[in-house]
Amino acid sequence: MTVTFSDLGLVETLLNALKTEGYETPTPIQAATIPHLLNGRDVLGIAQTGTGKTAAFALPILQRLANSRTRYVPKSPRALILTPTRELAVQISQGFGTYGQFMRFKRALVFGGVGQMPQVKSLANGTDVLIATPGRLLDLMNQGHVKLDFVEMLVLDEADRMLDMGFIHDVRRIAAKLPKQRQTLLFSATMAKSVEELANTLLTNPERVEITPEATTVERIDQKVLFVTKENKRPLLAHVMKHHDIKRAIVFTRTKHGADRVAEQLGKAGITADAIHGNKTQGARQKALEAFKRGDVRALVATDIAARGIDIDGITHVINFELPNEPESYVHRIGRTARAGADGIALSFCDAEEVGFLKTIERTIRQSIPSHDDHAFHAEAIASQRHAAHARPAQKRQGQASRKRQGPPPGKKLQHRNQPPRHAQAQQRQHG
Repeated sequence: MTVTFSDLGLVETLLNALKTEGYETPTPIQAATIPHLLNGRDVLGIAQTGTGKTAAFALPILQRLANSRTRYVPKSPRALILTPTRELAVQISQGFGTYGQFMRFKRALVFGGVGQMPQVKSLANGTDVLIATPGRLLDLMNQGHVKLDFVEMLVLDEADRMLDMGFIHDVRRIAAKLPKQRQTLLFSATMAKSVEELANTLLTNPERVEITPEATTVERIDQKVLFVTKENKRPLLAHVMKHHDIKRAIVFTRTKHGADRVAEQLGKAGITADAIHGNKTQGARQKALEAFKRGDVRALVATDIAARGIDIDGITHVINFELPNEPESYVHRIGRTARAGADGIALSFCDAEEVGFLKTIERTIRQSIPSHDDHAFHAEAIASQRHAAHARPAQKRQGQASRKRQGPPPGKKLQHRNQPPRHAQAQQRQHG
């Protein structure tokens, strides 16, 4: 039996907004999360990017606002959403505007990289929903422009990414100012120990909603690895962009300067491209995103700061120009494609220095990424290096099994099962 939004207990105002936007069937994370939140429960949600998490928390928040006669007070939000990046904050705000289009409510945005005065003014009379990045919010709190005494609902979106970006202390300082009586929702794509520790301190008897296994990749994404020398990566990228049916691609680099250089190189090759990273002003980043959405720019070159901050339908390809050194980042990067039920392709360029990164990524996603060797810049030596890396663990296991059968090597005595290790014996003699 197919679950519909009307089955979840949403009010007519929200159902009309969803119908206007053409949304009929909730995603698994929405179907699993919304009823618990409507019942007032805390929720720990583990779900990948692109699974519809914004609606999963925005709809219950809006319903709570619609059913309440409480008015906001100056400088104080009623619902607080913390998110790691400016881009994601903007998109969450747009989501609230979409789902609450037939409601009267006030929302405010707070993030760094722009002047604070417009944000201060928007908060002066109070707001229903505040969407913020931790750093700027804490700054405004310290200046006395924001008070959190009346927050009824707290959402931590992309919690693992916030911790990766070093926001843990800011998040804890913000949480310390919140009322103890509140409803809290924490979303994370992975369940690292640090995320679990944070959840234990912020959530009260939460419902755990886990939609996909931790750190697995979206099944609709066709993943390929292309082995190439470092100096041939740029010509390979130009070749791929020209000869593959790539309508809209995000190209990931590890550094800001690398992103600028790759975007410039693509431009010289006649491919419309722009770069987005932390050194760009907020205005420049928004301009690049809008051009990318309109299709004026075919390739958006980004660092990992954009890995979870871009929610744009129609991205056909993600290209890892450089493999990330953190395997979880690979999952978040390729999650930019295959959104809203579409298929997607992820291509990863791997040079000799990145074979170790590739091996770690494959271990994390629990699958081997097929190689695409039919291109003009294929580096067979690097492909062989990858195969050798895969073969070594099997050889090691065989060697260990063989030694077990044959007993210890000559000259090495077997230690009695109940006899303490030699270092422990020595300690016993010292303290004897």
